[in-house]
Amino acid sequence: MRLGIMLGYAGRKIELPVELVKEADRLGVYAVWTAEAYGSDAVSPLAWLGAQTQNIKLGTAIMQMPGRTPANAAMTAMTMNQLSNGRFLMGLGLSGPQVVEGWHGVSYKRPLTRSREYVDIVRAIFKREAPVTYDGKLYQIPYTGDDATGLGKPLKSTLEAQPDIPIYLAAIGPQNVELTAEIADGWLPIFFSPTKYDEIYKPHLEAGFAKAGSGKSIANFDIAPTVSVVIQDDVEVAYNMLRPMLALYIGGMGAKDKNFYNDLAGRYGYEAEAAEIQDLYLAGDKGAAMMKVPGALIDDVALVGPRERVKERLSLWLDSPVTTMNLTVFDVATLRTMVELVSEL
Repeated sequence: MRLGIMLGYAGRKIELPVELVKEADRLGVYAVWTAEAYGSDAVSPLAWLGAQTQNIKLGTAIMQMPGRTPANAAMTAMTMNQLSNGRFLMGLGLSGPQVVEGWHGVSYKRPLTRSREYVDIVRAIFKREAPVTYDGKLYQIPYTGDDATGLGKPLKSTLEAQPDIPIYLAAIGPQNVELTAEIADGWLPIFFSPTKYDEIYKPHLEAGFAKAGSGKSIANFDIAPTVSVVIQDDVEVAYNMLRPMLALYIGGMGAKDKNFYNDLAGRYGYEAEAAEIQDLYLAGDKGAAMMKVPGALIDDVALVGPRERVKERLSLWLDSPVTTMNLTVFDVATLRTMVELVSEL
């Protein structure tokens, strides 16, 4: 299992941990990933970091598909890949209906269809075998809608591309996980639990591999979850450092009846706790919601506590099908410790 680092997205001000990323590059960490919501974008910070590093892969986790045409996303990927000497990893995701319709101003309909068509078009652009045409349910290239001028012309990218730039998809729900296994090169799950893999994820991944055919399997697919790490002697203090983030996702990310993270917590066996967290969060009592996040749930999806406890629990991840563990760490010392622990086990 190799290590990556997840930087996420900025709040009010972009403050990139440049020294952390440079140290990760020196330590041989596989990839650094950036994100976007409805503020900072994922690509600009990654380009900034790419210019200051040598070997570390540069991944988007994720570029929001509804916020870009497939052609625009492919142009960005090809440009980043050339500038970085082949280090770019293209992570894509749907986001959620609140952001897609409330921020990007486009429909969230047919999310699985969008993912499939989007990846089809991006791969065709990367290959540069012919001018791109596509007749899908959501995307037509050239555009043929009622308001089309009729002047659209199939085009082939002027920029040469690496045809196999890796494409990752962020997915949580069963159908989306299956689709990811079928059409993508890797999977970017959030709040992944190695102990829940066989029950929650394995059947859907295997179904996707079977649909893909051509020998696709877990052996040639990158499972790359984001894993928060807090090395702290007092376990309860460590839990409290992660409770605000989990409460936000379980309680406040999405509408009451459309929150993918709340649904996931329920599938993990925390349905009652997830409902209580959401009720408190949406009622405005965020502090109480945070304190309702169970320590057991945090242990399922993160690594917290003293060094030896983290080492012991890390073995669960090493025994799982995870191939890239993307760490969310808060300092260089924790990153160095995790590199040491993986080498020890």
